[in-house]
Amino acid sequence: MSKKASKFQEKYMAMIYRGKEIFKPLNTGVIDEHVKCVREFVANIFFYTKNGQTIMIDAGYNYERLKEKMEWLDLDPENIKDILVTHQDTDHVGAIEADSNQLFKNATIYIGEIENKYLTGEVRRKVIFHLFKLPQVTINNKKILLKDGQGFTIGNIKVEAFLVPGHTWGHMVYLIDDTYLFTGDTIWFGADGGYSFINALAEDIALEKRSLAILEKKLRERHLNPIIITGHTGYSDDINFSFAHRDEVCNSMKKQKPHDPDAPYDGYDESDDTEEKTRTIRLKRANRVK
Repeated sequence: MSKKASKFQEKYMAMIYRGKEIFKPLNTGVIDEHVKCVREFVANIFFYTKNGQTIMIDAGYNYERLKEKMEWLDLDPENIKDILVTHQDTDHVGAIEADSNQLFKNATIYIGEIENKYLTGEVRRKVIFHLFKLPQVTINNKKILLKDGQGFTIGNIKVEAFLVPGHTWGHMVYLIDDTYLFTGDTIWFGADGGYSFINALAEDIALEKRSLAILEKKLRERHLNPIIITGHTGYSDDINFSFAHRDEVCNSMKKQKPHDPDAPYDGYDESDDTEEKTRTIRLKRANRVK
């Protein structure tokens, strides 16, 4: 599935979303001393390193340039032994699907037990306001199934998994070392702050918004202000910005307002994602446009 789906998105989704300021991926590069990211068209995958150990968060498209771009960051796919999966959409698991080039065939996959029902065929993924069913995803890697709120360690890296259903039924976000929150397709950053992720791809829009409010409450009750890292629209270290519009959803059917001058016209155009920039420019956080 992943090869066909990746090619489809590169061609047709580029046309659908061009000029709407929906997708605003980070270029390949470094966020800080612990987090690096690779850009794959409109999606980002992330690598978290601590004391010489690196884990991967999501696995992007079935993307021909992944190994090349990892090399820009001095990362070797063979050293990736653990991958946290937020959800099973092909722009988040393409590199570990059965028809991929198996760069990570020996890695252990961590995925929510509810989300895994898509992989077993118990549930079918529906998109575009439930008008289309997507093919079943197949992943042959060893899997560890996670429950909501489950904490665990990978080496000396502390991880907590929180269920945030809505975009998919079993979507997880991952809080790492109480400092970084990898949110996949839970939050969408607009020019004026964070919204619930785009409407057309949600299993349940109302549930998606409720889940986002619950996630914010959990963070605030624990007095946590993590760096919040999204799958398609960058990152922020401002919790107020990140949850500014938690009760609203990004409407992917129209051009976004207010206008974001930093948003690419075509998120699938990677011409500005270069090795030189990767090695010389630190990635900037998302900020409110005044």
